[in-house]
Amino acid sequence: MKIFVINPGSTSTKIALFEGARCLWTETQRYDASELEPFASVAEQEGFRYERIAQILEEKGIEASSFSAVVGRGGLLKPVPGGTYRVGARMLQDLKSMAYGSHASNLGAALAVRFAAAAGDVPAFIVDPVVVDELADEARVSGLPEIPRISIFHALNQKAVARRAAAELGKTLADCNLVVAHMGGGVSVGAHLKGRVIDVNNALDGEGPMSPERSGSLPVGALASLCFSGRHTLTEVQRMICGRGGLVAHLGTNDLREVEKRVSSGDAKAVLVFDALCLQIAKEIGACSAVLKGSVDAIVLTGGLAYSDRLCEALTARVGFIARILRYPGEDEMQALAEGALRVLNGEESALDYD
Repeated sequence: MKIFVINPGSTSTKIALFEGARCLWTETQRYDASELEPFASVAEQEGFRYERIAQILEEKGIEASSFSAVVGRGGLLKPVPGGTYRVGARMLQDLKSMAYGSHASNLGAALAVRFAAAAGDVPAFIVDPVVVDELADEARVSGLPEIPRISIFHALNQKAVARRAAAELGKTLADCNLVVAHMGGGVSVGAHLKGRVIDVNNALDGEGPMSPERSGSLPVGALASLCFSGRHTLTEVQRMICGRGGLVAHLGTNDLREVEKRVSSGDAKAVLVFDALCLQIAKEIGACSAVLKGSVDAIVLTGGLAYSDRLCEALTARVGFIARILRYPGEDEMQALAEGALRVLNGEESALDYD
């Protein structure tokens, strides 16, 4: 079974062809700002991106009729449980209207449907979008009724590595309790109770540990004072929280490798900020372990920062007493998308409907 995978980003589209779970090839199309400038919205880029992808398939001599399924990256939708979803009219309507937010990933489902139609009406899917919401009821409650906690996190990679960890432990996902720490441009740490993510920090919007580009949780009284100081607009404060926070704010770089070079050279400020990053991630892992009542089969470290031996060793020193540490560096989104579609095609799970 051949599965065609489409993963749109803000200035690129990744595509790949899988045969079963094996990747036959992958390619990234990158777009100059001048190419995207004529489009007033992300939704208007659909035709442009479709033609560019179709051109690559033609150059490779690949017929859409050879596809058994097409899977796109899930975008900003209403909260849904994890799983593989059929792309339907309601989903496309919400994504095209940007009803829940604008992001290039919103194009994934629309592009998948178009290539699925070209293949002869094979199924089109999305898998574990960022809006996966399986929070326990008590995890939704914050200290203010007006501000409930919400679930937005690196669901695609967290779910994929949780399955991988369960297999390595010789268990099914439904038999495992895991704490998964995705550490990339944002850091999300989830408490996985037998396959469901019952608590996780909102890594997009200022919860949890700081990261290379995000502030993480802040002292709320001081944040309120900053917001009403008259020195910053709402947009500027939001940018400080997401985009210009964390390592960027403290050290002027979002590259952990650069930070580690400074640490190795004896830069005292870099040492302090690196240690703070480790402390905050470790505290969030500990918090999720408490959510699971101490019953943790493994702690999983993943995402781009998990390539860092220094970071993973520092985290192991702090949380290794809780459970076994498993490390899966990177974030193989294309593989995770293909595997989600494959589980449905193989009858291992049922496709879900978005309604």
